Amino acid sequence: SNWITQDIAAYLNNEKLSIDALPLTPASLAELVQLIEAGTISNKIGKDLLPELLTQGGSPKALVEARGLSQISDPAQIEAMIDEVLAAHPEELEAYRGGKKKLQGFFVGQLMKRSGGRVDPKLSNQL
Repeated sequence: SNWITQDIAAYLNNEKLSIDALPLTPASLAELVQLIEAGTISNKIGKDLLPELLTQGGSPKALVEARGLSQISDPAQIEAMIDEVLAAHPEELEAYRGGKKKLQGFFVGQLMKRSGGRVDPKLSNQL
């Protein structure tokens, strides 16, 4: 509902369009939400796709597949990336181990950057 009342409504206002003129259909919006709910893509990836869907329509699932945007949810794959991030930032790791727990956000951010925003953020924080 936030997407409809915020993002989509703002787009309609900026473009001076009625909702009937949108290439994005209710079924496509539902498909996008289902991809997020299923964990196929993150909310951020959904938000990144929304502008294109608003202007061009189409299948969110097909767009995700064509661009290789599926969320990475394999713990082994995420752990390997975590190891790479930690190895690349030894000073921050030492500070984290010394009690600066707020650096976890830094590490997750680096993980997101390394994966192009595709890792499951909830699972990444847990790992």
